[in-house]
Amino acid sequence: MEKRGKYTHSFNNDRFFPLLLLLVSFCFHHAAAYCREKTTKHISSQPPPPKFQNGLRSILLSIALGALTGFLGALLFALIVRSVIRYLNRTPLLKGPVIFSPKITPMTLQAALANEIHLLGSSSNGKYYRTVLDNGLVIAVKRLEQLPTGSPEKCLKRMIQQELEMLASLRHRNLMSLRAYVRESGGGLSLLYDYVPTGSLEDAMHRVRDNQLQLGWGLRLRIAVGVVKGLQYLHFDCDSHFLHYNLKPTNVMLDADFEPRLADCGLAKLMPSLDRVTSGYIAPECFQNCRYTDKSDVFSFGMILGVLLTGRDPTDPFFGEPASGVSLGQWLRHLQQAGEAREVLDKSILGEEVEEDEMLMAMRIAVKCLSDVPADRPSSDELVHMLTQLHSF
Repeated sequence: MEKRGKYTHSFNNDRFFPLLLLLVSFCFHHAAAYCREKTTKHISSQPPPPKFQNGLRSILLSIALGALTGFLGALLFALIVRSVIRYLNRTPLLKGPVIFSPKITPMTLQAALANEIHLLGSSSNGKYYRTVLDNGLVIAVKRLEQLPTGSPEKCLKRMIQQELEMLASLRHRNLMSLRAYVRESGGGLSLLYDYVPTGSLEDAMHRVRDNQLQLGWGLRLRIAVGVVKGLQYLHFDCDSHFLHYNLKPTNVMLDADFEPRLADCGLAKLMPSLDRVTSGYIAPECFQNCRYTDKSDVFSFGMILGVLLTGRDPTDPFFGEPASGVSLGQWLRHLQQAGEAREVLDKSILGEEVEEDEMLMAMRIAVKCLSDVPADRPSSDELVHMLTQLHSF
């Protein structure tokens, strides 16, 4: 008889473990993904960094930028110092006489200056002499006694040397060329020019007032044209544009043919101690704001043209004291507006009617040059065309 027993189930290990591993792996990956999602949400939901961390970053950034700026500044300063040293080494101070003319040698120049020389005149800033070199060349010597102070001595000497070298490079028929200069033992300075026997325009006008010299209108107009052509060269044509700074009849030299040559070009800039204020030829803006431009030179030329037309000096007692406010320019402007310009013309040069017309037109040009507003004055370039149209040159 067959027995019936309890039903039993046999477990298969070969199938169970792979499934278990698969289930554990699935749970692990699922848990890892869940943790990453929670971590990301937690990080994204965190508040921003504290303020002190931002401040620390700003401080570190400022320190870095400051260090970089300081390094670049030090590098730039070193380059500037190096350039200055090279520049100073390239422009050494010259000793002894500095000569720009092949007709003059140091030996003949020193011998001429050591010998007795003829005094031509003097002013508040120096004396003027005439001397003759061994080769027969006659030269004029201007000895300056008031040199600028306040700068280091070497820098001052180098500045003067460079300015004088630039002045010596000027070449024009209506300019006095600087031939040489000598540093005096006492700190003064001697400038050497070509000697002109006729003297200055100031000397010539003195002789005219004393009836010792006759200057007709044609000759006076030629002098005016020569003066303004010299200004035109300084203002427009030379390599380094120059201003005269001290244009007046004493600085207009006349050669044997009465051809004018401007002297002391730019010297007032080099020597601020030169007395320009009392000359009567300085432009009003130089008093008001110490500003000097090419139109200031034009104002001074207008005064010279007024002197040539009227024969009167700006410092003539006729105009009263400077504090009275009356000047040659204001006088000419007033008379022109009143239609009385003919009455102020120099009677010694009134001749033909054509000349009188030219003089009246020149009077209008002078009044325009003497405008109180610099912008209203013509340029020296325009003046050359204005004046040459009055007469054939």
